[in-house]
Amino acid sequence: MVGSSTAPAGGPLPEVGAQGTLLVVRYGEIGLKGHNRRYFFAKLRRNVRRCLREEGIPGTVWQEGQRIFVETSWEEAALDALRRVFGVVSVSPVRRVPAALDDLEREAVSMARRAGLNAGSSFCVRARRGDKSFPLTSPEIGREVGAAVVDATGAQVRFDPTVDLEIAVEVRRDYALLSGQTLPGPGGMPVGSAGRVVALLSTGIDSPVAIWLMMKRGCSVIPVHFATGVAPAPQLGSLLAALQRYSHGWTLKPVILPHADLLGPVLPRLRELHAQRWTCLVCKRLMLLKAAEVAREAGASAIVTGDSLGQVASQTLASLEAVSAGIAKPILRPLIGYDKTEIMAMARRIGTYDFSVEEGLGCQFLPTNPVTQGKVSQLHELFDTLCPVAETPVGGGC
Repeated sequence: MVGSSTAPAGGPLPEVGAQGTLLVVRYGEIGLKGHNRRYFFAKLRRNVRRCLREEGIPGTVWQEGQRIFVETSWEEAALDALRRVFGVVSVSPVRRVPAALDDLEREAVSMARRAGLNAGSSFCVRARRGDKSFPLTSPEIGREVGAAVVDATGAQVRFDPTVDLEIAVEVRRDYALLSGQTLPGPGGMPVGSAGRVVALLSTGIDSPVAIWLMMKRGCSVIPVHFATGVAPAPQLGSLLAALQRYSHGWTLKPVILPHADLLGPVLPRLRELHAQRWTCLVCKRLMLLKAAEVAREAGASAIVTGDSLGQVASQTLASLEAVSAGIAKPILRPLIGYDKTEIMAMARRIGTYDFSVEEGLGCQFLPTNPVTQGKVSQLHELFDTLCPVAETPVGGGC
């Protein structure tokens, strides 16, 4: 069961149960949102609770001042899950002790011993004094606590990323928090805080990464997939499941449409016009027109694609201009400046790569010599020929 509560700013935290571990959830750019921070905090708290609930992890979530806390008896599972919540920069298990130097030293020594520090080890203490009435400054707290750890373990103090243990100390008004482990989160903004978009989703490498990046910026994504076979490719479900692990706060519900129904009716006319070379650009524009229709019906503000500049024939600058001109919704291309190696590395990191490289159906309509530098006027003229003028405006869809 996931619960929630709120403690007054600067006041004591709710009591942590005897079996519970206290986790602190850190955020990044949300803290720069000025008067809008309350909105983003609420979204982040909601998504953290949704994350725990969807993963079946019992816990309580609350905010105290500008700190978000989680209490749970499933520490490892919670740490793993919270690292996939957009808006979370890092998460740490913390120990709460009275805000007194003796208690800080005692807990830091205990933490060092649990970590196995000895004379051959290194550590550092990074202290932060949130309560300015505390008699020691932040550097003084660090020196005193560090000296206690050295006396107890013989470990060396060293301030660099290779230390064996970094002890973080935060002194607040009524208590202090100590941690020796910080796990990075994905950062970004909470899903649902930036509006709704429609995203073209294939089973390739690029489009799932593009969706992940838009979720990172806080977008709720509606995937649109054009199935190349009678049924969607088997890996589509796996890709959606991998992306859903990050989409806490929004359920990815794909709109699945037959690819053959989109392009099939115009192929005979393309052959009659000896314009098969334009198949990819015609197909891409038809997809964008259909995505704009879905976006309008779903209340989405933009279309997202996995285009990377120059990667294939339909992604040259001229081609992108040709297929995009006149589309009713803005088209967002988060991968536009990435090369294939960078995109593959991101796909591996977020867990979509293995599904994207599974053998599947290729495009059966791919021409042998596609147009790479199509002009807007040429493509729109072709569309006017393919589609009855009485039914569609210039440059429209069939």
